[in-house]
Amino acid sequence: MIKNPETLNADFTLRYTYDIYFTNHLFSKDNPLIKDYFEKSKKKNHTPKILFLIDQGVIDHHPHLKDHILNYFQTVSGVSLVKEIYILPGGEIVKNDPEHLDTMLKAIDQHGIDRHSFVAAIGGGALLDAAGYAAAISHRGVQHIRIPTTVLSQNDSGIGVKNGINFFNKKNYLGSFSPPQSVWIDSHFLTTLEDRDLRSGISEAVKVALIRDKTFFEWLEENSSALARFEEKAMEYQIKECARLHLNHITGSGDPFERGSARPLDFGHWAAHKLEDLTDYSIRHGEAVAIGIALDSTYSYLIDLISEEELNRILQLFLNLGFDIYHDELMKDQGAPLFEGLREFREHLGGQLTITLLEGIGKGVEVHEIDQDKMMEALKRLSQYTSICHEN
Repeated sequence: MIKNPETLNADFTLRYTYDIYFTNHLFSKDNPLIKDYFEKSKKKNHTPKILFLIDQGVIDHHPHLKDHILNYFQTVSGVSLVKEIYILPGGEIVKNDPEHLDTMLKAIDQHGIDRHSFVAAIGGGALLDAAGYAAAISHRGVQHIRIPTTVLSQNDSGIGVKNGINFFNKKNYLGSFSPPQSVWIDSHFLTTLEDRDLRSGISEAVKVALIRDKTFFEWLEENSSALARFEEKAMEYQIKECARLHLNHITGSGDPFERGSARPLDFGHWAAHKLEDLTDYSIRHGEAVAIGIALDSTYSYLIDLISEEELNRILQLFLNLGFDIYHDELMKDQGAPLFEGLREFREHLGGQLTITLLEGIGKGVEVHEIDQDKMMEALKRLSQYTSICHEN
């Protein structure tokens, strides 16, 4: 006789909290942020360690950064600095080659970084993603601190809860949801970025404005000239506002670790991720996101979710900011690789295909089917629109 199964139930909630600090010249001896941070968290019977991992691109533009860190931590109590500072490549290289993950894991092991110690990563979003993943899988979770140095990472990835590396030629196939212990945003790092990198991250501000905040979108329109010139006050405002809106979603959506299939903050990203792959990552993530948003906004218009006037405002904003809104690789093989990206995106989400579109500026909507003929029409329309703009 088969007995009815007995059941035990595990039901618990974990609380996560972390602060995002906005500052400049983080490692100046006159800046108390780090000193105060570790003074407040000092423990009586244990002195944690802190291991720094730095993006090569940051070192190229700030060659004395290692010395500044070493000098600064001579004045910090409550934490012990690992004197060996590791330099790793930035961009997708650090996420594509497992050798760099191995380097980080070995450093964590060799320097005895335990669960009460810290891995601090300084760099763009790709390095922060990879370093956060290395910390997450070491000892089932070492505390990590993020110091994002690009507009893109200060706007979005550097302040969120996701980490990962690329695997099987798929973006972020390996990863974790591991919130940082703290985020330190230093505006001084932006002063050495190339124009292309300064611009790239603004696409995430447009994205979050389109799906969540019409007022912010209107501010971006009104200040597009200042942003196109990368004026300091305008850039700092859009970074803080973008970070605030991203955090509001993460903390208020009821799904911070993305257990469901909806990904509003991935608006425009299904095409962007595939475009990055198709161009062998020669295109920046933010540039690809701008094109992905332009595509999905055009599709939203073609299926009568937004008006032509709204679509033109969106496309014109990207053009005013200096973005391209179309790339020939999207039409490769009649769009076959692009639509393969749609399948991969559904697989990455798990379960039902869920794509964020627009039903108005400032209001996203989830759909579960994409009409490929309409999407091809959207591609052709963007191509024609771009050609006309170049002629003018």
